[in-house]
Parts: sequence; C-alpha cells; structure tokens
Amino acid sequence: MKNKGFAILIEYTGIILGCALIALGLVLFFAPNTIAPGGVTGLSVVIQKAFHIPIDVTNLAINIPLFIIGLFILGSTFGLKTIFATVTLSAFTRLFIIMFGNSYVLTSDLLLSAIYGGVIVGAGIGFVFRSGGTTGGTDLAGAIINKYFPHFSIAKSMMILDLVIVIIAGIIVKNIEISLYSAIALYIMVHMADFVIEGLNYSKAFYIISNYPEEIGRKINLELDRGVTALEGRGFYTGEQKDVLLCVVNRAQVAKLKKLVHEIDDDAFIMVTTIHEVLGEGFKQIENKR
Repeated sequence: MKNKGFAILIEYTGIILGCALIALGLVLFFAPNTIAPGGVTGLSVVIQKAFHIPIDVTNLAINIPLFIIGLFILGSTFGLKTIFATVTLSAFTRLFIIMFGNSYVLTSDLLLSAIYGGVIVGAGIGFVFRSGGTTGGTDLAGAIINKYFPHFSIAKSMMILDLVIVIIAGIIVKNIEISLYSAIALYIMVHMADFVIEGLNYSKAFYIISNYPEEIGRKINLELDRGVTALEGRGFYTGEQKDVLLCVVNRAQVAKLKKLVHEIDDDAFIMVTTIHEVLGEGFKQIENKR
C-alpha cells in the first residue's frame, strides 16, 4: 500500500511539473507572439489575440465541457488525471500571468519563441503523458471524432485539428509567418514530448544470420552476458534452413556486439533496429501497480 501511494504521489507530481512547464512556455513565448502550435492551448492563444480573453479562462471553458462530453461518449477512459491536469494547467497559467503580466515579452523573435516555447511546452506535455495524464484538448476531441467516424484515427483527427488551429493563428494576425512558426513549434513540441516519454534509455535489437550461429550465440552469452534467441528461418531462394539470432543489447554494447560477430563470421548478415523500451530480465523490470 505504501509503494502504491508513493507511485501515485510521483505520478501527480509529474503532472504538476508538466503543467507548470506548459504554462510557462505559453505565457513567456507563445502568447506574447501569438504562436499557436495546435491544441486547446494554441486555440486559447488565438482567442486571446482576437477577443482579449485570458488563455487560462479559455483553456477551462473549452476543456471542461469537452471532458464532460467525453465522459458521456467514451466513458471514464480519461479519468481523474485529465480533469486534474486541466485545472492545474489553468491555475499555473493564471499564476504566471500574475507574476509576469499579460504584456510581458521575453523575446519578440518569432523563431526563438517557436524553438524555446516548443521545447518547454513539449517537455511539459511529455511529463504529463509519462505520468499517465493528459491535458484534454485535441487528443480528447480526436477520440470523440474517432468514436463517430472510425475511418478517422485519433492521431489523424488530432493532426487535422492542430493544423486548423495553426492556420487560424496566421489568419487572425494576418501574417502567414505566424502559421509557419506555429508549425515549427508544433513539430518541436511533438519530438520533445517523445524524447521525455522515451528518454535516452533506448536499446538495440540485433537480427543475425550466419553460418556459425552456435559459436556467435555462445560468445554473446559469455562475453556480453546477454540472452540470445534462435528463430527458425529459411532462405526463400535456396530453401536452406538457417537460425536467425535475436539479441537485445544496451547502447554501450552495440559496437562490441558488431565486433564480436565479425570476429567469427565476416560474411554475417546483421540487421539492427532501435527499441525505445525493453522490459524483463537484464533490463527495466515490469512495474506492478496492484
């Protein structure tokens, strides 16, 4: 019970940290320069520019009804963390507006605002997602659209909604450059969020086809202390049966594994692919939250 309570505390701390970063990027970089990189936060920036309604008010005004509609249509899929993140984001946005003021401009350079705003807001989104939360917005709207129009995937619906908001930003300001910079910010946000969620702890999976599978497998076991799985394969042209060795290693062992294989068989065929998460013995353990 103590471990479960601590895990919940860590998750909500991550959501709070993420919401603080999102709000900071909005107030310091996006809102002063009307950069609207999609989502309800981007739409809030556009509405503030057009109607002078504070972004924290718009964020709540759009997300809470959207959340209620989502509960009726989708059930309690998005849960307590979504409403917590939505309210927390608006609270931090209001706090930073009070601290810095509505007219505070850290930089008027649109490219710098798009880059730094994208990094900060993307990191915040990553922390929220990594903690099992969501700030609602286009991901929730995308899920609702997908419910009634299954041929529109959630990802595709989100992309369309985000692009519409990016275009609207340029129309409101009457400057196509705003839309272009908003698109840059959106791109950076997506990749930064992925980076925070996946981290640098990626691994590499090796598929090795060789005439000496036994020797290679044993050497990997002994020198790298990694397990090897032999998959049954057959050459389509020759019809020859061969073992395909599958081995997953961390980044530090990649070069050593390549050298090890070529020491035994210079003609070995090796395929390497990046894996962003590995669970099990020798890697990260599966979390038990029961």
